[in-house]
Amino acid sequence: MCGGFVIAYTAAKIDPSIDRTKQYLAHAVYNLGRIISYMLIGAFFGFLGGILLISPTTQGILYVIIGVFMILMGISLSGNLKFLTSIEVSLAKYGFFKNLFSKLIHSKTLPSFFFLGMLNGFLPCGLVYFFAASAAATASVFWGAVVMLIFGLSTVPVMFGLGTVAGFLKSSQFRVAMVKIASIVIVLYGIYILYKGYWFIFDPNASIHTCH
Repeated sequence: MCGGFVIAYTAAKIDPSIDRTKQYLAHAVYNLGRIISYMLIGAFFGFLGGILLISPTTQGILYVIIGVFMILMGISLSGNLKFLTSIEVSLAKYGFFKNLFSKLIHSKTLPSFFFLGMLNGFLPCGLVYFFAASAAATASVFWGAVVMLIFGLSTVPVMFGLGTVAGFLKSSQFRVAMVKIASIVIVLYGIYILYKGYWFIFDPNASIHTCH
């Protein structure tokens, strides 16, 4: 979904003949919008987590659930399981989304890149769902925002690269290799979250909990 967004706005909003610096700035502003959306989501879920998570055991159970789903997402991203597509919801059929997207995609001002990035950030996405759940598990507005900040920053190289060299990535094996690497990283992260959940449940006082 995010890749499609980048290719769409690159084709519609960025003239390849303009100065490279201006092109890079447009991509940077777009990604800033995405990251701010993610941080707002993280802060909100961190706030909810602070209200709902009343014990280390509950927090551990949530981490275990997140870990399992992260592993499933990693496998899905590799193409071996249809999981991500089954939990993502398309908003393209809604008139409000169509109208807002149309206005932003046809404007070439810097603010339009920023707000398009924010719109992308709030779209339903499997990866965002479960990093948001990770933010909730921190039970903190601040750390929830930090979790989503890290998630957003980790996606910038791929999104920025896709926007600046979209043709190359689309026509080569490089994108396939990057997706495979990403799937492995997500599976490893899921295993770590499972491990963390285990310690929250069976040893709430373990030192692993000193940092969310």
